[in-house]
Amino acid sequence: MEFLKTFIDIFMHIDQHLSTIIQDYGLWTYLILFFIIFLETGLVVTPLLPGDSLLFAAGTFAAKGALDEWWLFVLLSVAAIAGDTANYWIGAYVGPRVFHREKVRFLNKEYLDRTHQFYEKYGGKTIVIARFIPIIRTFAPFVAGIGSMTYWRFISYNIIGGVVWVGLCIFAGHYFGNLPVVKENFSLVIVAIVFISILPGIIEFLRHRFGGTQANQQST
Repeated sequence: MEFLKTFIDIFMHIDQHLSTIIQDYGLWTYLILFFIIFLETGLVVTPLLPGDSLLFAAGTFAAKGALDEWWLFVLLSVAAIAGDTANYWIGAYVGPRVFHREKVRFLNKEYLDRTHQFYEKYGGKTIVIARFIPIIRTFAPFVAGIGSMTYWRFISYNIIGGVVWVGLCIFAGHYFGNLPVVKENFSLVIVAIVFISILPGIIEFLRHRFGGTQANQQST
């Protein structure tokens, strides 16, 4: 319970915590942010680390002169790309070993083949779109690795998605983060950012949920 309270506090007041980090660690802040973004995208066990909100908050401090927006853009783009790449190779290493165990229930080579086919057909779009959806962006490259998505296709879309994601969030924070209405309601803005991030997933879920129901009704 204490962990949950701490997580919510960091999430809702990420600007205050980032301010403290900048004051205490100075230039080391860049390295700290690098590792947070790398871990958030690179390990399936750390999907709850801040992503969009942290990038947006970093952009607001760049607008104040506390950080350099171009250094942030370059370093954190590298972190995001490297994170997804590490996640891909972890999936590629773990996947075949898990799916080829005949005694593991519900896991078999057929599922692995289907995952591979899906990522070969839709994987590029998935890797890019997943960048903007919390938690999903942590699992997408891992699953791409499990499904043996062709690496050159993966890395191409990984680079595009990483650069666009980091750039949009940081420069949005830089240009809008210090507007009075945003500064006075920063916690609400962070909630709005997360909601907007998960909105495509919600829409897709509802589309499949109700679209499937309508199709079943028409068939009967």
